[in-house]
Amino acid sequence: MSSPEAGGRAPEPPQLHPLLATRFSPLVFDPAHRLTEAEEDVLLEAARWAPSAGNSQPWLFHLRHRGTPGHDTLVARLAPSSRRWAPAASALVVNLAHSTVEGTDWQFSEFAHYDLGQAVAHMTVQASAMGLSCRQFRAFDLDGLTADLRVPPGWTVVTMTAIGRALGDDPHRERRSLDDLRLDLPGPT
Repeated sequence: MSSPEAGGRAPEPPQLHPLLATRFSPLVFDPAHRLTEAEEDVLLEAARWAPSAGNSQPWLFHLRHRGTPGHDTLVARLAPSSRRWAPAASALVVNLAHSTVEGTDWQFSEFAHYDLGQAVAHMTVQASAMGLSCRQFRAFDLDGLTADLRVPPGWTVVTMTAIGRALGDDPHRERRSLDDLRLDLPGPT
């Protein structure tokens, strides 16, 4: 490896991948866009390949396309804030975590919510690679949605994701500084 002192070029600093750098959570979706079954399968496949503790894969997804049976049930449980924009998305996905072992109160995995988050993040990055956008949210009637979907024992609705084609450009958004993300704790004394 050459160094600047030896007449070589300094290596380029690592850059954030464009899929991550351009990802945003839209508030306006194209109401004419339709998610195909093949696109749905690829998005779920991306989630399936997410890492999980002990390869437990503690997630389930309930996906409904706009205008299909069951979509109106999801829309009816949205909070007013999400009802303004989410129904126009091509699909709504209910994200569930395996919370307890069926028939017990034993925790299935202390990492289930974390693992579900990884799976949804994988789905989000895959959507971006496909020219789609996702908006993750928790503005809905949790108890009502859980009852409507007859969620299986041991499973918990955690969040929802709206998927579709965004209308408009990425709005300017501020991010916390890297220094704000670092937690420096004193070491053992």
